[in-house]
Amino acid sequence: MATAPYGVRLLVGAAVTALDETRKLPQTILTYPMTLASQLAQLVMKMQQDVADLVNRGDEMLEQLFPPKDEQAEWATFDEDLYENLGDEDDEPRVESQNGERLTEGRFALYSTGEPDVVVEPSPTERTPSAAPGIVAELDYPELTLAQLRARLSSLKVADLEELLAYEGSTKARAPFQTLLANRITRASAK
Repeated sequence: MATAPYGVRLLVGAAVTALDETRKLPQTILTYPMTLASQLAQLVMKMQQDVADLVNRGDEMLEQLFPPKDEQAEWATFDEDLYENLGDEDDEPRVESQNGERLTEGRFALYSTGEPDVVVEPSPTERTPSAAPGIVAELDYPELTLAQLRARLSSLKVADLEELLAYEGSTKARAPFQTLLANRITRASAK
């Protein structure tokens, strides 16, 4: 078979390609808007990244030319100002009030192991010091924080929980601890 001239082969190839593309036209027309939209979105995101990069480079240069001043208004307080370094013997943050006393109420009660600010006088029936129940010594209960107690509650029996609640009421009478124990007793009893 004789080879057709180059120009003829080119025209036949273009005609076949145009015919194939014409057959695909209905499908292409349907997907073209989404293709165009995705390409446009890609272009916009690339431009945003380029602009953000330029801003970051500008910030770096301005920071080198004009170093920032470490100024804090006297009236401004931040959460990190309230926290001291972590203690050496435990991992609990030491939270102190403005006058240096450790906060033991409100949102800081979770980390409280100290005496409450307001001393609650126990009733006459609770004033008689009784020997601490075995569960108190087993858990080292007087040294537990609220979070540590909460973590151990699921492994305790209702009788142990009631002993702890009675012990708490006769000693420190901390409301968050009493509420936690009473709620756990209610849930465990309902099962």
